[in-house]
Amino acid sequence: MDRLELAHVLKAARARVAPEEVGLAAGPRRRVAGLRREEVAQLAGLSVEYVVRLEQGRGPRPSTQVLTALTQALRLERDERDQVFRLAGSAPPLAGGVEMSLRPSVLRLLQRLADLPALVLSAKGDVLAHTPMAGALLGDLSQWPEERRNIIWQRFLGSGYARVAIDPEEDEASAQQSVGLLRTALSRYPDDPDLRALIEELISGSERFWSMWEEGRSTVHRSTRKTIDHPDVGRLVLDCDTLLLPDTDQSMIVYSAAAGTREASALDMLRVTGAERMGVGS
Repeated sequence: MDRLELAHVLKAARARVAPEEVGLAAGPRRRVAGLRREEVAQLAGLSVEYVVRLEQGRGPRPSTQVLTALTQALRLERDERDQVFRLAGSAPPLAGGVEMSLRPSVLRLLQRLADLPALVLSAKGDVLAHTPMAGALLGDLSQWPEERRNIIWQRFLGSGYARVAIDPEEDEASAQQSVGLLRTALSRYPDDPDLRALIEELISGSERFWSMWEEGRSTVHRSTRKTIDHPDVGRLVLDCDTLLLPDTDQSMIVYSAAAGTREASALDMLRVTGAERMGVGS
């Protein structure tokens, strides 16, 4: 790990990103070019102290998850991302593995969807990015531990996705789809070690997952309707559309409701109150 060069590259990359590019207000009293360290930490889901230590060349060796979050927050293109991985002493993501980095253009698209709950998932269900409204609707996804920011792990072994698909019949169908998605991912990326580790952990930790896995079904993301049990606005039945990003095998999930419905009014309320309570944009 080349700590000093990594520190230099991270600071230079931070200075190149305008606040407006990541949906932040520049403000009249900004004294630094680009993003503040606090803003990078917020975007990457890291502590400010951790970012400071990395930029001072005295941080610990970052994990793959941290490197992925940092390079996404800094809007680095593939070559720049790979450089950061190498400086940190890690191999860049392989072209034949599950793609965990987002193109800057996808992040810009996500910013345009700021009024809706939306999230981008990897081929194995990792939450790669999400809008503040997704946090307001589903719970603060950024609070999940880095290695647990995966909706399939949360469905079978965690509690972070407990608001979604709470109707028993809907829950069964959603769980079956989750298992099928992992089978599809395994057929496409048989040598991806993180994917295999996730599947092994789910098989050993969840009898329900193991039983569904044994059925041998594969599937892909499909648009559907999802029931959300929100603690403030109650039960919502929302359209859940899936936009596929085929070249990266990623999916953008967008929740919405028809105008004039109770669900649309509830989303309007969450847009005002939910994100503020989550501290988004502060």
